[in-house]
Amino acid sequence: MPSVYRLALPALCLSLILPGSFSAQASEPAPAAAEQPAEKPAERQPLLERSQEEASALERKVPSQEQQQLQAGSDTFLALWKPANSSDPKGAVILVPGAGETADWPQVIGPLRKKLPDVAWSSLSITLPDLQSDVIAPRVVQTPPDVKPADTAAAAPDATTAAPIEQVAGGEADAADPAVAETGEEHAKADAERIFARIDAALAFAEQQSARHIVLLGHGTGAYWAARYLNERQPPQVERFVMVAAQAPVAAKPGLAELTPT
Repeated sequence: MPSVYRLALPALCLSLILPGSFSAQASEPAPAAAEQPAEKPAERQPLLERSQEEASALERKVPSQEQQQLQAGSDTFLALWKPANSSDPKGAVILVPGAGETADWPQVIGPLRKKLPDVAWSSLSITLPDLQSDVIAPRVVQTPPDVKPADTAAAAPDATTAAPIEQVAGGEADAADPAVAETGEEHAKADAERIFARIDAALAFAEQQSARHIVLLGHGTGAYWAARYLNERQPPQVERFVMVAAQAPVAAKPGLAELTPT
């Protein structure tokens, strides 16, 4: 009989202990999963300028021996070079295309660059960058000051009184945002510097080719930029300047007439 109790007592104790141990294990929180490192968002490549895309298309089309990659500050740009078909070349003509045109534009620029070598003139046609000043700047909206209800009631004009036409027109004129105008001026200045740097690089290349005489020829808005370059930089190596169908960019200052007085 005592032996029966000795066997039953451990079994009884075990039956009392096991449910408690299971409940204790169940109440313990599961170990937290190791935190996965956050994935870095993929960096978007900057979009190419329209002029860069068109230059890439020209590189696939124009013979490689005519292609030159010139350096202008931080910019590398495509220029098309055709040496004169003569043992005694007269010099080099640098062709500056207009807005929206390429270094091998089918009107004026392309035909000239291909035909000049046959009359003993080398041709160098350059690519101009996209103009930042052509991009419409976002309008900066100024937050109006807080007005108390009492002040609003006191300042409100009589609903039956019409505002003078001059007052309405003046209010619209005052709406011109000075921040937008300042940004436009900065873009125009940056555009001129980039274009001037490319013409500088073209002149340096022509001199490296031992051009005896250098002529600068601009077409469309390219004529404006060439004229402005000569007016501001006055490079001694340029002996002649030719304009074809010259026109100034929108809102360009100074105007074309100021750069080419008659």
